[in-house]
Amino acid sequence: MFNKNTDSPPAEKSLYGIVYMISMTVCFSSLDATAKHLSSELPLLMVVWGRYVFHFLFVTLFFFRRASGNILQTKKIKLQMLRSILIFCAGVSFWGALKFMPLADCFVIAFTSPLLVTALSVLILGENVSTHRWGVVIVGLLGVLLVMRPGTGIFNWVSTLPLITALFYASMQITTRILGQSDNALTTLFYTGAGGLILSSIAVLFVWVPPSLEQWLVFVLLGFLGTIGHYFMIKAFEFAPVSLLAPFDYTTLIWATILGFILFGDLPNTWTISGAIMITSSGLYLMMHERRFVTA
Repeated sequence: MFNKNTDSPPAEKSLYGIVYMISMTVCFSSLDATAKHLSSELPLLMVVWGRYVFHFLFVTLFFFRRASGNILQTKKIKLQMLRSILIFCAGVSFWGALKFMPLADCFVIAFTSPLLVTALSVLILGENVSTHRWGVVIVGLLGVLLVMRPGTGIFNWVSTLPLITALFYASMQITTRILGQSDNALTTLFYTGAGGLILSSIAVLFVWVPPSLEQWLVFVLLGFLGTIGHYFMIKAFEFAPVSLLAPFDYTTLIWATILGFILFGDLPNTWTISGAIMITSSGLYLMMHERRFVTA
């Protein structure tokens, strides 16, 4: 799988990184589409639990068997626990939205996360944000209003779940920034999986129903897609910088639209497309601005 050595030319390395990143978005889009299908048959918390059980199993087999013995050591255990809770809550809220909303609509609203990171970086990290960047954030949030359309009868509590997901995810990104200064990436990955497994195992006790053999196999598929998606993400960052790869995360919208149409017969309407353009443009602008700032 594109296992080129680090002596490859920079342009070639970047290309491999982009291919890995796009492959990651395909895996994660497929993961969410599979979860949407399974949540129509089983309680949502069981779907989340099944994903975490097999995701943690695959991650342990693939990532941790060669890790050093101090992989469990963290200098910020409380922050690791908080990050696990944030990711768990993000997963529950997003898959809860998927149960009632089209894939593309959920992803469009959830992609406000980079905009919320900008806002939270001011409140939590004390970073300075220029006036024009605040303007870009506002444009993106106006795009959210186009998708959600309050006051039209389409807007309801379910349509707020992807936005809540974006808030959880943005908060998780802030904690990741902080943890990146002290903890190994594999350490963070371990606590993320372990925390989600513990939380989902407690929650599933209240909704448990015996899964069929086919549903167990879908649980395995969820775990595999999550694991291979993380593998592709790690490999992508080995070959190319975050500033180059981040815009390709938006290809998720393409796969979500395709999968939503093929599996569920859903297509985004004009309002969703218009909102997606505003949100995506705002997010890409912030990414490009960050890239110029870092390389200046």
